[in-house]
Amino acid sequence: MRMFGKAGKAAAVAAIAALALTGCGRSEPSGGSSGSAAGFPQNSSIGVALPQKTSENWVLAEKLFNDGLNGAGFKADVQFANGGVSEQQNQISAMVTKGAKVIIVGAIDGSQLGTQLKQAKDAGATVIAYDRLLLNTDNVDYYVAYDNFKVGVLQGQALLDGMKAKKPTGPYNIELFAGSPDDANAKVFFNGAMSVLKPKIDDGTLKVVSGQNSFEQAVTQGWKAENAQRRMDTLLSGSYTSANLDGVLSPNDTLARAILTSVKAAGKPIPVVTGQDSEVESVKSIMAGEQYSTINKDTRKLVEHAITMVKDLQAGKKPEVNDDKSYNNGNKVVPAYLLEPVIVTSANVKTAYTDDPVLGPITK
Repeated sequence: MRMFGKAGKAAAVAAIAALALTGCGRSEPSGGSSGSAAGFPQNSSIGVALPQKTSENWVLAEKLFNDGLNGAGFKADVQFANGGVSEQQNQISAMVTKGAKVIIVGAIDGSQLGTQLKQAKDAGATVIAYDRLLLNTDNVDYYVAYDNFKVGVLQGQALLDGMKAKKPTGPYNIELFAGSPDDANAKVFFNGAMSVLKPKIDDGTLKVVSGQNSFEQAVTQGWKAENAQRRMDTLLSGSYTSANLDGVLSPNDTLARAILTSVKAAGKPIPVVTGQDSEVESVKSIMAGEQYSTINKDTRKLVEHAITMVKDLQAGKKPEVNDDKSYNNGNKVVPAYLLEPVIVTSANVKTAYTDDPVLGPITK
């Protein structure tokens, strides 16, 4: 399902190579996975360490992991770290102590779990990075995620397409938002979008009126809606007293809705706003003609493949990967299985979720 042509894929890879701060880069594998090849009993404990409940998808993942792992005969140990990084560190250590054979980690901060991941590996567990890459450690075996650079590319293109549909010719005034700087995915999303947007900024088609066009200036700490809304309030009062705002790059749906709330409170016309995660309220917003786009990253498919990896490991088989070159975490190239994200706008919102038990009925 990968949609990059040769030129697009080359550009994506080149841009990924620039992600030194997040540890994502392109290089050749330095060695194979150290995941268990001997298998383990089917009723073994499987740890799943998830971050804070910052989006609907994380909450859904908890249920899917519990149901899927327990249904397959494993003993699921699924934990949220709503208390922050130190809580997640303690949770992973506890999973090791309880004898987890596989530990699946959706990290709050993928660079701060080195000690706990070493404990896991020393105990013979296989470590799978889920959705977010684990950074600067040899002690991770696999990575399962959606193609996060592609997510950013789709968001950047949606922003351009949405503004052009409203106003056929530029220039366009835009603002840029990024996710939390402690999330390894945040800069990947941003750089994917900027691979599309920066050429248009450089040629004058797009103007970032505030001048805040770097990742560091655009970040939203903790992916918190209130932080995005506060920054949007400031941008509107400081840069748009007379100028019109045509579009906003938002990295996910929660922040998109916060941005729209700010715009409405300021009495401004609604700009084109992107998103990600297919959250219920944002899908409704797209149908109502407010939020322009989201990204469908079906959590069911992501959890399903993570559990498939566990089943393969239990049977003594090497899990399937489809990318063993792109994800250098700073210490090693992590074999990855990447799923394909799908852009959703009003044009396809009624067909994008036909088999989704929650969103399907809403979009009929």
